[in-house]
Amino acid sequence: MTPSAARAVLEKASVPEHSVEFMQAMSGGEAFLCGAFLFFGVGDSLLCIGYPLEGAYDPARFEEALRGALDRTRPERCWAICPRLPERLASHCLTRDHYFLLATDDPVSARLGRTADRAAGRLRVEMGREFMGAHRRLWAEFTSRTRLPDNVRELFARTERVLALAPGLRLLNAWDPDGGLAACMLLDEAPAGFTSYLIGARALEAAVPHAADLLMREALARARAQDKRLLHLGLGVNDGIRRFKTKWGARPGFPYEMAAWQEPRPGNARTARPPVLAGLPGESASRRAAFDALPRQRRFAMLWELEKNGRRSWIGGTAHFFCYSFDLAFRDLFEKVHTVLFEGPLDPASLGQVSAAGNAPPPGGPRLIGALSEEEIRLLERVVCGPRGFWARRMGLEQADPPDVRGILSRSRPWMAFFTLWTRFLSRRGWTQSVDLEAWHIAHETGKDVRPMESIPEQIETLESIPLTRIVSFLSNCRRWDGFITRNERAYLKGDVDHMYGTSIEFPTRTELVIHRRDARFLERMRPFIEEGDCAVFVGSAHMINLRTMLAEAGFRVRRARC
Repeated sequence: MTPSAARAVLEKASVPEHSVEFMQAMSGGEAFLCGAFLFFGVGDSLLCIGYPLEGAYDPARFEEALRGALDRTRPERCWAICPRLPERLASHCLTRDHYFLLATDDPVSARLGRTADRAAGRLRVEMGREFMGAHRRLWAEFTSRTRLPDNVRELFARTERVLALAPGLRLLNAWDPDGGLAACMLLDEAPAGFTSYLIGARALEAAVPHAADLLMREALARARAQDKRLLHLGLGVNDGIRRFKTKWGARPGFPYEMAAWQEPRPGNARTARPPVLAGLPGESASRRAAFDALPRQRRFAMLWELEKNGRRSWIGGTAHFFCYSFDLAFRDLFEKVHTVLFEGPLDPASLGQVSAAGNAPPPGGPRLIGALSEEEIRLLERVVCGPRGFWARRMGLEQADPPDVRGILSRSRPWMAFFTLWTRFLSRRGWTQSVDLEAWHIAHETGKDVRPMESIPEQIETLESIPLTRIVSFLSNCRRWDGFITRNERAYLKGDVDHMYGTSIEFPTRTELVIHRRDARFLERMRPFIEEGDCAVFVGSAHMINLRTMLAEAGFRVRRARC
């Protein structure tokens, strides 16, 4: 879309999603118009904004524009928001809500004015665009304690990136006398007729009462000074957020319905995503659509500070697969370092080498299909694939693309078959995040000097050393996997590496070569960097059991940290 066309959209905008630069920054896609409706093409996905830029909304009119957009982009995945879904999309509805609107010419009640005045006596309000460590900490604290829809949580996770790409966005900050961020709102001033309140948070620790009320009054005054008709407060989201908006006089405006569905692509067979050792794809997957959901944010507790001769570095234990994101925590940590070390390279080409090696076993090499009984294979199929059959389909419980368990056991090297089936099981349980991949992408994005400590051949050699008997034992005990991940999740979030694996050694990779011999290799290769300081090191969390002692014996002071 040309700049002049984008400005024309902003002149006619009626909902926050009409803000072209903001939505392009969120989705990573390109905006275009079909009739009176705005769309965003994002790779093989399509975002459909069903609020017309001209005229009244009519589902048939939106359906006609949608057909044009589908013909133009040929997407597989689609998301649509509109006042009322067309009939064919009604069964795909995920969310119903209302936008809440606050007229700028409505007077502020005396009671709200007094509460805002009290907060003004303790806080300094400032408008800016720089997203700092204080913002990351506030965002992480707020999202860790608040239940939010996926698309709202997504915006919290991407605020810094979106600010850099959408010049209409502003941060309205309330700072306390100690320099702490008591509250913050993210506003979009690009639409001509209104200002959008996108998200906001207030501190729980050392909270200043009514900080959010002060910012709301400031946002309303700023919109009024810019001759905006409305302060667009977005959706109700939940009871607490809705109460905050309505106490300021906001009223339900446009109804909101959201649908997600898949469009068939004639002539194109759907190809399965090849499994890789580190889990699901990172950055490219996160940009598929504006409403793709990132996992909930958590503080990163699996972290230790290293100090020697007055120079500081950090070492963290990662998980190849997990159910939470540490995006904000890693960005905070990387502000303190210039070098980041990982076990091995995690770029797509390197991961592709691992995948290719695992899926090309030598003729006559061992296969898991012959090491498991028929009963064990059937159990593995039930655990990995989940419910199947008529009633599972009717209840929406059947996977759309279940893995071919027998084929994987027959065609892959044992270690690759293990990782592939384990990954698919975790994905079905919502573990679609990779801690090391996330840190790798953020380190590159923030301009750090990123280095691997092992080569791909060294890593493949390590994987080949995993004993077949351990893999067979782990797969044959797959009915215990749910308990295994529950225990590890709790321990990982606490940073309790000693209890992540209990007292057993059931996980296949916990062997002498995979863990202990690599510990010595990692220490040797990280040592020059951590002695220089300002370095962050990431290794699998199991390595931290021994590395803490080895680092202390090498003269480093090792103490727990958190970011």
